[in-house]
Amino acid sequence: MPRHVLGLSAYYHDSAAALVRDGVVLAAAHEERFSRVRHDRSFPRAAATYCLDHAGITLDELDEVVYHEDPELKFGRVRSSFGSAGPGGMRAFAEIYPEWLGWKRRVLDRVERELAGLGRGRPPRPRNSQHHHSHAASAFFPSPFDNAAVLTIDGVGEWQTTTVWHGQGDSLRLLNSISYPHSLGLLYSAFTSFCGFKVDSGEYKLMGLAPYGTPVYADLIKERLIRLREDGSFTLDLRHFEFVRGRRMAGAAFARLFGGPARTPDEPLTQRECDLAASVQQVTEEAVLGLARRAQELTRERRLCLAGGVALNCVANGVLLRTGWFDEFWIQPAAGDAGCALGAALTAAVPVSGRPHLGVAPDGMSGALLGPEYSDAEIRAFLDGRGAPYTDDPDVDATTAAHLAAGNVVGWFQSRMEYGPRALGARSILADPRQTAMQKSLNMKIKFRESFRPFAPAVLAEDAEKYFDLGQESPYMLVCAQVTEAIRSSGADDRGLGSINEVRSALPAITHVDNSARVQTVDPVRHPRFAQLLRAFRDRTGCSVLVNTSFNVRGEPIVRTPEEAYTCFMRTGMDVLVMGRFVLVKEDQPDFAEATDWRDQIPLD
Repeated sequence: MPRHVLGLSAYYHDSAAALVRDGVVLAAAHEERFSRVRHDRSFPRAAATYCLDHAGITLDELDEVVYHEDPELKFGRVRSSFGSAGPGGMRAFAEIYPEWLGWKRRVLDRVERELAGLGRGRPPRPRNSQHHHSHAASAFFPSPFDNAAVLTIDGVGEWQTTTVWHGQGDSLRLLNSISYPHSLGLLYSAFTSFCGFKVDSGEYKLMGLAPYGTPVYADLIKERLIRLREDGSFTLDLRHFEFVRGRRMAGAAFARLFGGPARTPDEPLTQRECDLAASVQQVTEEAVLGLARRAQELTRERRLCLAGGVALNCVANGVLLRTGWFDEFWIQPAAGDAGCALGAALTAAVPVSGRPHLGVAPDGMSGALLGPEYSDAEIRAFLDGRGAPYTDDPDVDATTAAHLAAGNVVGWFQSRMEYGPRALGARSILADPRQTAMQKSLNMKIKFRESFRPFAPAVLAEDAEKYFDLGQESPYMLVCAQVTEAIRSSGADDRGLGSINEVRSALPAITHVDNSARVQTVDPVRHPRFAQLLRAFRDRTGCSVLVNTSFNVRGEPIVRTPEEAYTCFMRTGMDVLVMGRFVLVKEDQPDFAEATDWRDQIPLD
């Protein structure tokens, strides 16, 4: 009989479910894609139901259910933290502690009830993993490596904020750790908040803002906020942080250190925020390098696996890659807390079933295309029911390439939805990167987001070195690299906020102000459908690069269904929508009207 393990992550942010059969990852999805609540923290009812339905099983057929962290350990940390916070933490303590006394401490009981409430049979009694073990399992077990150093870095799990593991075969061994309140993730989040962005959501904005600044505060950060040691460890000076006393990240002491109060979300960005972003980014890179060096010293391995929220910092990943310390490294595409659902499942599955993908597939993630998909028949039924004019195109790739080459922005809806925060060519908005005004147009007319935000390129893996100084594959868009000298433009040296629209390369729409790009290399094994389109675009234009951004607008989760894709298409300035083999042109569509303005319904992220 096949052995099925369901993994669950819930109740903090980015809830998710993942299902593993005999060591093979079958399905995984974020709850937000179903609920349409960004970073949804609720129990992943819909995601779990999808996983069961995809496998064609009931809860009775599960061998194990594994929750991503240990509630007793986490309760101990919460109690200890507020106990040491003193009177300043009493208000937050009074808000949070009743939940812990009521149900969070016995969260496995709630998980069991929630699963039973799905009406899909009776689940086995859930058990728990530990947060950083779940991260580590998500990083190592699906990786292509028999053995590797494993590094996980995030805000905080139960107690740990950073861990180093040795992955060998079917096992993981913990070698070293750093515990709360000393956290690289929380340091970065403090600056995210101080610069006016949302914690656990806006960190990627801070990373995108950093190249516009100069790291003038880096030394001050290392002198007053974080001490980096030779052995890779670090400690925070807690006098400048507020998170130990409640829900605010930084307060008056932080503001005094940096010459004024925090930026509010509705205030214009200034050079100070750019410089703060550049400074904490540089310090983060130094810390990550120290931790990676320590991981190598402890394991003697030449391969590295990464997970945890900080592993989504693709700029730091690029710096680490360029050191040459490791021959290869692999990053879990769902590196944040959503990936803990998969890691939890793998902690139970791999010791019994092994790692069947080794030597057979590039990795165990199936290109991270692990979510729902819709057949052409289902898409046609939706379009006909909606009365949306379309063309059933037998040569849809060539047609789409022609639209892109003509400067049109294309919504691209194909195959299974991605697991993780990146669109990888299944639920993507695509454009021609050679168009000078495309970056501004996409931000202002399509995504409705801040103008400084860069866009990522997808490139055929076989052509990547023509455009990017990368050094290895990057199938999950988690490594930043410089564009090659061969395609750079001369004379664009200014990196301030006023230089956003300067042309810096032959691919201006994906070249950031520091000549970098967050690269996705597309190969025909992991992403066959997307690779076909890129080849068609290359055949037409000679260029095998496309702008690839997620199919959503700011504040909204990536689209999941044909209806959500069509709605997003009609709400925005997209020119063309391609779903399966069906092509929809905006100017052919009937008038689209809604009772309320959607921008009033979706909060800023």
